[in-house]
Amino acid sequence: MLRQALTVAAFTAVASAPVLGQGKVFKSAEHDYRVVTVADGLVNPWSMAFLPGGDMLVTERPGRLRIVRKGKLLEAPVPGVPEVAARGQGGLFDVVLHPNFASNRLVYLTYAKPAGDSGLTTTAVARARFENDRLTGLADIFVAKTRGTVGHFGGRLAFDRNGFLFLTVGDRMVPPTGNLEAHPAQDLTNHHGKILRLTDDGGAPPDNPFVGRAGAMPEIWSYGHRNMQALAIHPETGDVWVTEHGPQGGDELNLIKKGANYGWPVIGFGVNYRTGAAIHSGTMREGMEQPVSVWVPSIGVSGMIIYTGDKFPGWKGNILAGGLSGEQITRISLDGQKATIEEALLRRQGRIRDVRQGPDGFVYVAIENREGKPTPIVRLEPVARR
Repeated sequence: MLRQALTVAAFTAVASAPVLGQGKVFKSAEHDYRVVTVADGLVNPWSMAFLPGGDMLVTERPGRLRIVRKGKLLEAPVPGVPEVAARGQGGLFDVVLHPNFASNRLVYLTYAKPAGDSGLTTTAVARARFENDRLTGLADIFVAKTRGTVGHFGGRLAFDRNGFLFLTVGDRMVPPTGNLEAHPAQDLTNHHGKILRLTDDGGAPPDNPFVGRAGAMPEIWSYGHRNMQALAIHPETGDVWVTEHGPQGGDELNLIKKGANYGWPVIGFGVNYRTGAAIHSGTMREGMEQPVSVWVPSIGVSGMIIYTGDKFPGWKGNILAGGLSGEQITRISLDGQKATIEEALLRRQGRIRDVRQGPDGFVYVAIENREGKPTPIVRLEPVARR
């Protein structure tokens, strides 16, 4: 059943205060919480990953990988990152650890890869060993077959329970034309607007849905997407969840099914920017999946988690989904494969780029500034109600 969030006004209100103001208590339906600064001075932080021993890796979109150690941002960036096309929406994106990182020290990065001097770029996955605060042996393990310049890279990564690596690739801002079915996101011969399933060395698993189909890219798991900048795999069910940007209106929460078509740009709930003119042929079509939930107006969806910790028991099993333009975290409760938008958290405290659960069970949030001014990583900590 499609659930639509028409406005954020009906969500539980939270206190409005500077995010760096220690001690301010925010209210929510299940928990009161405090916002604590973990590290400050980051420029366009995009993703976070926690290392054994307590360090945190943070990507900065301009092309730097940073270390937060014992509450301090180390001054020197990590050497050995790939050359990135840091223009428009491009740059360094996600950072995730191999499931066996403790023994193999492998780190995965996604980034906007420049294509020579043409100005074109694509989404790439690089892998390296992280030892002694540096990357060594960096190599691309996958380069998407897309053509674009400055936007809609996707770039989120997640390992599933079987060790397969999921990757989101956006539609690269190819505009819909009169023949919506001819859009690259509907074409299996490329990676535009696709979710991919890879082995840990970047290959195509033999049980992917389009392996063996003439002309189809074997890495494709699902298609018909626009720009997915959040990806989370349920640790108990294995379900793959994404949020994806609609155009003006129509951000989506989608449950990803093997081989399914999610409709972009043939169906959807948004309209053209500025003009408000229709894009889609409708909101439904046989053979195309419906979103589980839609945000109208859009919140500019970004990084998300499925919370499994014990610090916020009332949020356990919930999706916590970031929003850029909406400047909020949306809490979504799950009942199997059904979802209900419950409330907005941390409203109007800045553009939420990423949300992660730390090993300590707290919720960590990367806040970014569109102009590239330094911003913090913060942590949500529960406060006992009186």
